[in-house]
Amino acid sequence: MKLICGPDDAPIADNDALHVVLYGQRKGEQASVGAAIRYNLHRERLSAAPLAWDFLSIALSAITADKASLRSSSADGWTREFDVQVAVGDPDFWNTQSSALQSAIAFLTTDRWTFSFVTGGLVPPAPAKLVLPDEDCVVLVSGGLDSLIGLIDRIELGFKPLVVSKTVRGDGDKQIDFAKSIGGGSKHLQLNDNCDVPYSQEASQRARSLLFLALGVLAASTLRRYHAGESVTLNVCENGFIALNPPLTGARIGSLSTRTAHPEFFHRIQSLISAANLRVTIENPYRLKTKGEMMRECRDQGVLNDEASRSTSCGRFQRTYRHCGRCIPCQVRRGAFLASGHNDRTEYHYEKLGQSDQDHAGFDDVRSAAMAIAQIAEDGLDAWLGSALTTPNMTDGPTYRSVIDRGIAEIAALHQICGVK
Repeated sequence: MKLICGPDDAPIADNDALHVVLYGQRKGEQASVGAAIRYNLHRERLSAAPLAWDFLSIALSAITADKASLRSSSADGWTREFDVQVAVGDPDFWNTQSSALQSAIAFLTTDRWTFSFVTGGLVPPAPAKLVLPDEDCVVLVSGGLDSLIGLIDRIELGFKPLVVSKTVRGDGDKQIDFAKSIGGGSKHLQLNDNCDVPYSQEASQRARSLLFLALGVLAASTLRRYHAGESVTLNVCENGFIALNPPLTGARIGSLSTRTAHPEFFHRIQSLISAANLRVTIENPYRLKTKGEMMRECRDQGVLNDEASRSTSCGRFQRTYRHCGRCIPCQVRRGAFLASGHNDRTEYHYEKLGQSDQDHAGFDDVRSAAMAIAQIAEDGLDAWLGSALTTPNMTDGPTYRSVIDRGIAEIAALHQICGVK
């Protein structure tokens, strides 16, 4: 699939390409994305680094491609090929990084990507009455349990975070409440890509992780300390087990297991950001912790106890706005509550995982977790892991192996309590 992405919504000569209007509104068979982000930063009178705008333009182009191309239409039912042209402020720089960018996004989505860059990208001028926020770091807050703990801990450690969220149906109010209620309130940027494509939409959308990072980098570059020449930490808080997300069975490989906060992906994106001289450091403070350990070690147990059950973990939450209780993220969540000793007041649609039917113990994700637990017990963790921790930039394999071992143990304890066999 070929896409031509830029802020100019004039007709294009290539009728085989999807024209993506960046930061504007689509017409006819065009796609559009990002207008609300531009408006919100203008409204807040914030000024972001030019190359941060370029990085956002690339991320917006990628999520539009991901959404506009159905995996079911590809030759193998999953892997797609994209040829993406993006208008940016500094095409010379980005064309030198195209290979690294293609590799990073391919790792994220397991599609084949080709990127090229042309002039004409959006780089908004600084507002006349510029606002320079005094916050000293950025924390991405999704409405999930891990990012809730991350926000609590950053504040308890004495940081003053700028909270950045991508607005998601069902979680928007939680994002606002968490930012307002924790630590006396934090400045909060809620941003929405409003990606609109003219035809059927792919549901998997693995490229969205790139957008989360791009929004964080954009926001980090608006802070006073960044404008003063200092570096800013972008905190992306995810427990180490889910960040690594090892495939539980041979059927859950590649991007079938998501890589939102995978250390290999973070390393590749950090290299691109550093090459662009963007003074933003991506950090996952919990990369070596399980979810249960995050809950147990949270620095304000009272706030966590009040808010944890309101957070969202379910991979299917947006379908019913209720935790299913049986998907992998729900099992990890339930195991974490159990391991930490916190009372889980979450309402789960499928509570009794040990019930032997297709909706409970027979459901694919419950069965996959049970198979993994059984295989590890029989053959050992290393045989089960195989090459899951073998990536070019992961040099701390034994430490990550331990995180996976402890994470599996939390799920195993849940299965035992629930009577899963």
